[in-house]
Amino acid sequence: MSAVNDTVLDDHPGSVRALLRCPRGAVDVTSFDAAATPGYPGKGRADSLEQLDALRPTLDDLEERFYANSIHTRGPSVLLVLQGMDGAGNGGTVRHVIGMVDPQGVHLHAFKTPTKEELAHDFLWRVRKEVPGAGQIGIFDRSHYEDVLIGRVNKLAAPDEIEKRYGRINEFEAELASHGTRVIKCFLNVSKDAQKKRFLARVNDPEKYYKFNPADLESRSHWDEYMQAYDLALSRCNEDYAPWYVIPCDHKWYRNWAITRLLIEEIEAMGLTWPPADFDVEQARRQVEAL
Repeated sequence: MSAVNDTVLDDHPGSVRALLRCPRGAVDVTSFDAAATPGYPGKGRADSLEQLDALRPTLDDLEERFYANSIHTRGPSVLLVLQGMDGAGNGGTVRHVIGMVDPQGVHLHAFKTPTKEELAHDFLWRVRKEVPGAGQIGIFDRSHYEDVLIGRVNKLAAPDEIEKRYGRINEFEAELASHGTRVIKCFLNVSKDAQKKRFLARVNDPEKYYKFNPADLESRSHWDEYMQAYDLALSRCNEDYAPWYVIPCDHKWYRNWAITRLLIEEIEAMGLTWPPADFDVEQARRQVEAL
């Protein structure tokens, strides 16, 4: 495994990475409290914007340093996977968290229903095409896990094929890590009650109609089956080179703060410094002063 990912285990007990790390082994996602706020240093929603803004300069500095390391050499990359039930906040995370960094260093891809061309290939074919390049923070709005979540619930593939995919996913993520991509997977954990409130907010406000998809109600009707599918995904694909983090999402303000803090801790753990000059600094200074 590359040095970029070796530090994934070196967590301070009070870090967000340690607090939100999904336990290894079999898990029951219904046991995770979707309304919890572990590690939050403030007073709650009242100071959430202030707490988030306080992280902005740090994240911005780290993202620039991250990008700078890729200009002249093959630098590392980050892949942030956002996976959760409808209404958990994939879009909100992108707007409020990723919106804080320079978009030039971001590669965002939202995975939709596979096209005919994509279905004609291996399920990872379309995913590989969207892997972030060096110096990029890649975001998967939904991901390759759809193929063991909706694929399992809606029986879109044979049971033995679904079973094989867990191993294929682990191999794929190990390959990414070995090539310098730090894989950060977030299970956006929203409760059934909170999801209902968000659906109601969408259908009761003309400005939010665009957010509502009647098909989401079909997924909700299979809630228990999806929870079981998430149990399996988090249990079988949770290696240290590509860990799952369980993000409580009933409070949007906490979700945004936690993922921002998580990104900061992950990039800090890479130990990146500003790249040294590849030119004669003193000579360049004299030339500039002589202009």
